Amino acid sequence: VAFVVCRSLEGLKTFSYLEELILDNNLLGNDLLLPRLPHLHTLTLNKNQISFQRNTCKILLDHLAEVVPSLQYLSLLGNIACPNELVCKEKDEDDYQRYRYFVLHKLTNLKFLDTRKVTRGEREEALIRGAFMKVVKPK
Repeated sequence: VAFVVCRSLEGLKTFSYLEELILDNNLLGNDLLLPRLPHLHTLTLNKNQISFQRNTCKILLDHLAEVVPSLQYLSLLGNIACPNELVCKEKDEDDYQRYRYFVLHKLTNLKFLDTRKVTRGEREEALIRGAFMKVVKPK
C-alpha cells in the first residue's frame, strides 16, 4: 500500500508491482498520468479535482483502462466528476447512476466503484448505454 501526497507521480514507475494506491486529498485533475501498473487493483482518487469538463474525464478513464488493466476497485468520491447529492445539492441518485454507467463502460473490470459493488444489471446497462451517460443536466 502506498500513501502519496504529491502533485507529480513520476516516481511511481519504479513500483511496477504496486497493488493498491491511495491518492486522496491531492490536487490531481483530469490530466493525471500514471505509469503502467499492471498489478494495481485498487485506486482511490477521492477529494481531488477530477471533473467531466469536455472530454477530459473520458480521456482519463481511457488512460486508466490502458495503464492499470487489473483495476477492480476505484473511488472518485469528492470530485466534481462524481455527482454525489451529499456534496452537491443539485445532483441526485439518477445523476450518480449515470456516472456509474459511464465509468463502468470505460473500466469494464471494476468490481467496486466508490463505495458500492458493481451489479450484473449495472454492467449490462453500461455495455448498452454507458457511452451516452455523461452527467449533464440542462439549466
